[in-house]
Amino acid sequence: MSAEGKQTTAPARGLAGRLSWGLADQAVSSMTNFAVGVFVARSLGVTAFGVFSLAWLTYGLVLNVARGLATDPLMVRFSGVPEKDWRAAAARSSGTALVIGCSLGAVCLLVGLGLGGRVGPAFASLGVALPALLLQDSRRFAFFAAGAGHKAFTNDLVQGVALVPAMVVAARVGSVAAFLLAWGAAAAVAAGYGFLQSGIRPRVTATRGWLREQRDLGGRYLVENVSLSAAGQLRAYGLGAIAGVGAVGTVRGAELLLGPFLALLMGLSLVTVAEAARVLREAAHRLGGFCLRLGGGQAVAALLWGAALLLMPDRIGELVLGDVWPSSSELIVPATLGVAGAGLGTGAAAGLRALAAARRSLRCQLFASACYLGGGLGGAALAGTAGSAWGVATATACASALWWQQLRAALREHHRTSTTETRNDIPEVRTT
Repeated sequence: MSAEGKQTTAPARGLAGRLSWGLADQAVSSMTNFAVGVFVARSLGVTAFGVFSLAWLTYGLVLNVARGLATDPLMVRFSGVPEKDWRAAAARSSGTALVIGCSLGAVCLLVGLGLGGRVGPAFASLGVALPALLLQDSRRFAFFAAGAGHKAFTNDLVQGVALVPAMVVAARVGSVAAFLLAWGAAAAVAAGYGFLQSGIRPRVTATRGWLREQRDLGGRYLVENVSLSAAGQLRAYGLGAIAGVGAVGTVRGAELLLGPFLALLMGLSLVTVAEAARVLREAAHRLGGFCLRLGGGQAVAALLWGAALLLMPDRIGELVLGDVWPSSSELIVPATLGVAGAGLGTGAAAGLRALAAARRSLRCQLFASACYLGGGLGGAALAGTAGSAWGVATATACASALWWQQLRAALREHHRTSTTETRNDIPEVRTT
């Protein structure tokens, strides 16, 4: 092979390796979350699963707060940088995530104690688990920013192993709160192991400085991330009010059926922003094609997985979800189309993040969140749980179109800026 050929294939092998570790890591992480959901669905029934789903969505909201302020700026600005810079940034980023976990965890704990009933203990337990969950998640992102996906994979594997005995104990207790505490305990073990892997302590005292330095990205990413999570949370509460808490469990069951593909989508998302940033630095003209292949591949994969679910025998579905299967299986088609639309849009989102076009990505995310909430609740009002699922599928298709329109505009703007800078760098030649 020629020297030029080796230079071409080496980056490709590096990209494939980093993507593979991202997929492997997310497979372990998603299987861990999948196991918790399945245990609750099979052990406690549809109503308890609906309570668990409300706590789960609240966790997703808090997680997106931490990612927007702590780990998303880390991925954009400290991917592929010298190790000294990465270590300093990772310590401050993880400290910020831990502070957010403790602060919002205390809020959840107080709310849970005040609510009582069936929902209160679940929210109180979530509040106790949040600091460990967010710290462990920040470790994963730090490893991927450094290009060390194998360490993130090992960390999630440790969490999965620690979850086994914790789940056994939780199953004996037989409550949603016990499962949430078991999940948090396993995350605490993995977070501690993350310190052994990296030797990096979270610098909680640097939180204010980190937030100040990253405010140009962190503020917009916070609004962007939280808007989608808040829309999901409001859709769940609204669906519960319109169609009952059992409907929330039905929707969550359909999402669990798509869990393996969602693992693929989320696994890629761990590395795509960092990879898109590398493509931008090395060959900016290739960024659009990279994003298109990324989004198109995910959309096709979602459709194939949905087709496989439609062909799956009922006995297998009942084995996985128990009593939740009959109602959740009716949502496979709209849920699949919704995930396919979201997968297509994530390709463009990765490109906008790499370009640091936070204003454009924020505009897209706010539009997507409004469509998601409007479609989910409007559909529920018209046709119950199924109508909500179809409304969300339509919303994701509309949002994906806007993501791509904004990426094209951002690429044109970047090209004009780069061309102008290049011309300005050319020295003036005078003739006599």
